[in-house]
Amino acid sequence: MDEPYLALQVVMMPRDANPQPTLHPGGQFTSYSTIFGGILLSYIDQAGAIGARREVIRAGGPPPVVVTVAMNRVEFKKPVLVGDVVRFLTRRVRLGRTSITMHVCVEAERGQEVLQVTEAEVVYVGIDPNTPERRPTPLVP
Repeated sequence: MDEPYLALQVVMMPRDANPQPTLHPGGQFTSYSTIFGGILLSYIDQAGAIGARREVIRAGGPPPVVVTVAMNRVEFKKPVLVGDVVRFLTRRVRLGRTSITMHVCVEAERGQEVLQVTEAEVVYVGIDPNTPERRPTPLVP
């Protein structure tokens, strides 16, 4: 199996945080320290699409236009914090005629630690953007 591909790396900023304070050990509150899950979902989708495009090209297909069909499974394992450097690593699960399934592993670098914080499986379909119906098209000839 191929090594995971680093599709995206992002520093989490205060604008990405949940709008409620977080209680820390010792009873102190910090405003806006945990990242909103929807932000992570958006980056997972982007990273998966980048990885899918790369995998199709590596399999001999032309650069595809892919759209998200499903997020089959998303598991939030640990919180992501403002200031974390978050990496989105992808690997191909399955390449079909018109669809590709990608696994996305999300890691947070926090100081000296690297934590696996989230993982997801995302399905994309290749489309023809030049038709109004945007019909599925084969990814690899």
